[in-house]
Amino acid sequence: MFTDAGRRSAAEWVWYANSRGAAACRAALAPFSWLFARGVAWRNAGFDRSAVLSPPIPAMSIGNLTVGGTGKTPVSSWFANRLRERGGHPALVLRGYGDDEWKVHQLLTPELRVLVNPDRLSALREAKASQADCAVLDDAFQHRRAPRVSDIVLISADRFDGSVRMLPAGPYRESLTALRRATALIITVKAASTRQVDAVCAAALAVRADLPVAVVRLVPAGVRRVVSENGTRALPAVEEHGMEWVHGRAMLLTSAIADADAFEQQVVAHGVQLVRHLRFPDHHAFTAADVAQLSRDAQGSSGVLCTLKDAVKLGPLWPREAVPLWYVSQTLVVDRGAEVLERECDRVLVARTATVPTAG
Repeated sequence: MFTDAGRRSAAEWVWYANSRGAAACRAALAPFSWLFARGVAWRNAGFDRSAVLSPPIPAMSIGNLTVGGTGKTPVSSWFANRLRERGGHPALVLRGYGDDEWKVHQLLTPELRVLVNPDRLSALREAKASQADCAVLDDAFQHRRAPRVSDIVLISADRFDGSVRMLPAGPYRESLTALRRATALIITVKAASTRQVDAVCAAALAVRADLPVAVVRLVPAGVRRVVSENGTRALPAVEEHGMEWVHGRAMLLTSAIADADAFEQQVVAHGVQLVRHLRFPDHHAFTAADVAQLSRDAQGSSGVLCTLKDAVKLGPLWPREAVPLWYVSQTLVVDRGAEVLERECDRVLVARTATVPTAG
């Protein structure tokens, strides 16, 4: 485990750190990245030659070029709710990596069926059997065996620096050329500047000039206090406030997410007096020892502040006698390209009567 200054996985240190040590590691891993890229190209060529399967129900894929950190979960939930608002009966399908994403989806879309299955095609059949007439596939851009009529890729403006390094030397699963098979690109923003957003847009359009692009911001909407219900999976919020409530309050920040830096920038921008930021690797399974350290280090503050993704795991472990546990609720704001998002919904809704999947 890394210490306070950057409690993150070794992989993230290699991918993003500016130190000479990290640069040396990236150089040493470069041959393996080349082999990985060749394997990805070989796999994609196989899918390009394969016949496109007929989907049980039309599906929208929300995916990444990189490993985590783009906001797939809130964007997937937003699309699922939007399809429902427009008359669809969607299910949410995800692989279920870690023990947090499916719990977050259940909280964000309580009226919808959430299916956890590494075999997305099998999950689509299960969704159809449960009376769903469409589906949103969370993190399925590379899972090409599952047919889709809408293939949306997310790129985080906060993490984009113009360098595209493939695994394991960098976070990329595929290069930007993979955008050629996407039906739309969504640039997600937490704390990034307009200049960073424009850099992503320019890089994407250099690969494919006609690619539809939308920009959405994941904005802190407020904070909610969580109380454990005797170790159950419930996440009741017993108290909530707007973001103005945190201004000037001393709070300990904790996160087990892919882009902890952007989360910290967001809350500090709202005036939180940061006691400390304890970072854990993405999808970290919190333990009783972690909780004890967090509650101990936060003594005398207004509490511990985390994301919803963290709260679904910390909530059942949190002692009632400890300082309050709060999470930041987020809302999705469309900055640019609202018509792009609606057209992607159109693809799915129209395909309910005539399903014709893309080759991707």
